[in-house]
Amino acid sequence: MIILLYILAGIVLLILILAAIAPKTYNVSRSITIAKPKSVVFEHLKSLKKQNEWSPWARRDPNMEQKFTGTDGEVGFVNYWNGNKEVGEGEQEITKIVEGERIESELRFLKPWKSTSDAYLITEEVDAATTKVTWGFSGKNKFPFSIMMLFMNMDKMIGKDFEEGLSNLKEKLE
Repeated sequence: MIILLYILAGIVLLILILAAIAPKTYNVSRSITIAKPKSVVFEHLKSLKKQNEWSPWARRDPNMEQKFTGTDGEVGFVNYWNGNKEVGEGEQEITKIVEGERIESELRFLKPWKSTSDAYLITEEVDAATTKVTWGFSGKNKFPFSIMMLFMNMDKMIGKDFEEGLSNLKEKLE
C-alpha cells in the first residue's frame, strides 16, 4: 500500500513539474510580399468570405457548412464553419480593424477540441506597388493541453498552413 502511495505521489509530482515548465502561450506567424498596392491587398483581406479563395482549410473541405452573421469586412462579422476532420468546427469574429494596417479576429474552435486564439493580418507597404502581408495567431496553452505542447510544436503544425494560405493569396491577387 505504501509503495502505491509513493507511485501516485511520484506521478502527481511529475505532472506538476511538467505543468510548471510547459509553454503557457503560443504565437505563430508567416509573411509574404505581394505585388499589389497595400490598399488593394487590405480590402481583399478584410473580407472573411474572400478568405475561402485562399485559405488552405477551405481547400481541404470545399463542402464545409458555413454561416455568416453581420456585415462582412466590419467589426462583429462572424464566419461559422463546420467541416470534415481536417477543418473541424468553429467560428471567426472580426474584433478590430485598423484601416489599411491590421485586421484582428477571435478564432473559437469547437471541434476537434475547444480553444480560443487571437488571429491577425497585417499589411505593410514595401513600395507603392508591393505589400508585405503577415498572417498569424496567438493564444494560451491551458492545462493539460500545455503539457502536450512539450512534445508538439505549434509553429511547425500551423506554420505550413499559413505559408500555403499566403502563397494562395499571392497567386490570387497577382
